[in-house]
Amino acid sequence: MVVALAWVFPVYWMLLSALSPNARLRQVPPSFLPTNATLSNFRRVATDPGFASALRMSLSITLLTVAVVLTFAFLAALAISRFQFRGRRSFVLAVLFIQMLPAEGLFIAQYKMLSTIGATVPALGLNSVLGVTVLYSAAVIPFTVWMLRGFVAGVPAELEEAAMVDGLSRTQAFIRITFPLLAPGLVASGVYAFLQAWNEFTIALIALPEASSQTLPLWLRGFLNASVNRGVDWAQVMAASSLIAVPVIIFFLLVQGRMTSGLVSGAVKG
Repeated sequence: MVVALAWVFPVYWMLLSALSPNARLRQVPPSFLPTNATLSNFRRVATDPGFASALRMSLSITLLTVAVVLTFAFLAALAISRFQFRGRRSFVLAVLFIQMLPAEGLFIAQYKMLSTIGATVPALGLNSVLGVTVLYSAAVIPFTVWMLRGFVAGVPAELEEAAMVDGLSRTQAFIRITFPLLAPGLVASGVYAFLQAWNEFTIALIALPEASSQTLPLWLRGFLNASVNRGVDWAQVMAASSLIAVPVIIFFLLVQGRMTSGLVSGAVKG
């Protein structure tokens, strides 16, 4: 309980600060109770011209990244766990090697790549949803492959073989027997991909230089810098941070039940 309270306190302080006037945050000693709560900070953030566009940009990039990552990582995990093919070991080593590369070392190459492609295909260039999705997916897929590989390897291939003996095709056996057992792994990998894409800052800073194409982390930085010129309004900054966290909480609440139901369904099926 003590450890849980220590972990929850920063979240509580963020919400308390978001509901408090800025002057109250500067008083000494600080108050830890929600007295004189106000929603004016949230209204100020919600009416900011850049918040809505940044929210749409973040949602578009994040959801598309999750779909791309799960599709390619799932197929790769199935390939290296279920089949023997030439170059399998080299592929596994390549995935490991990619994880060792520092992200900062790729920024110049990524910027030049999007800039060059954007000159021919603007939809895949800088300040585009598809261009940033490609970079996010490339950064998240290698680790996601390893996550899903463990789930796939944990499901015995004999379950599919037994279903095929009972008359199912290989595809039917996979969909009806194996896939329900892998659902919790897909959900866990989806949560990881969602968090990585939603909170990404450095790649977005390189690939989205225009203010009209900013994601929420970039917008929050600009919002904070705008506050610095007139003195940091920490109450509004905390309100903005709380609003940015809301989609993550909603997404986790939605998939949490599916993770549990998928695990139970797979266990019964097995």
